[in-house]
Amino acid sequence: MSDKQALLLLPGLLCDERLWREQIRDLADTADIGVPDLTQDDSVAGMAARVLAQAPPRFALAGLSMGGYVAFEILRQQPQRVRKLALFDTSAAPDSPLRAMQRRAGLRLLDRGRFAGVTQQLLPSLVHAQHVDGPVGAEVRAMAQRVGAQAYRRQQIAILERPDSRPLLASIEAPTLVAVGEDDRLTPPAAAEEIHRGIAGSVLERIAQCGHLPTMERPQVATALLRRWLQG
Repeated sequence: MSDKQALLLLPGLLCDERLWREQIRDLADTADIGVPDLTQDDSVAGMAARVLAQAPPRFALAGLSMGGYVAFEILRQQPQRVRKLALFDTSAAPDSPLRAMQRRAGLRLLDRGRFAGVTQQLLPSLVHAQHVDGPVGAEVRAMAQRVGAQAYRRQQIAILERPDSRPLLASIEAPTLVAVGEDDRLTPPAAAEEIHRGIAGSVLERIAQCGHLPTMERPQVATALLRRWLQG
């Protein structure tokens, strides 16, 4: 039997295992890693239940963006199974009215048969300017195309209808890392600070020169943070 700890890595909207590629590779010496499929359900409750049905009895849990919303739901459903928690570039609050309107506009475009995935125009809101025209930007766009239109629809519906997780924060007892890209436009550092204030004993890390996807933009930094968290 392996003496490594189980680690589940939850992807964000329009993301797959590529989001965590470097962490999967570089943490393999210390963790048995799984990346659950979050493309099949149109509610965070359904996503969390699917993860839990396939997960080991106890595990460390890391989620980025939408993955963080699912992590909160896992803690609502079966908190005793989560040994440690890491939240990257996510929010405990529901969408603002503007953000919800933007999501619904994207769903209306999908209804008309238009799925652009991550466009070149959208990339500056996802990654730091230095990555927009480079390989990271290209891989983000390719990842979105792999996930595809129907999964995008399900995920956006789930995100729009997710519960407010702020009341949950005070009950979280798992040792928690909260990390955020310093230049994240979608879930800015203020959202991470709110989570950090709400979870007693949590550690907050701000990642310089980084947007919404630190595991791809600053993979060595993200991996080092996760290693320290796992070994703590």
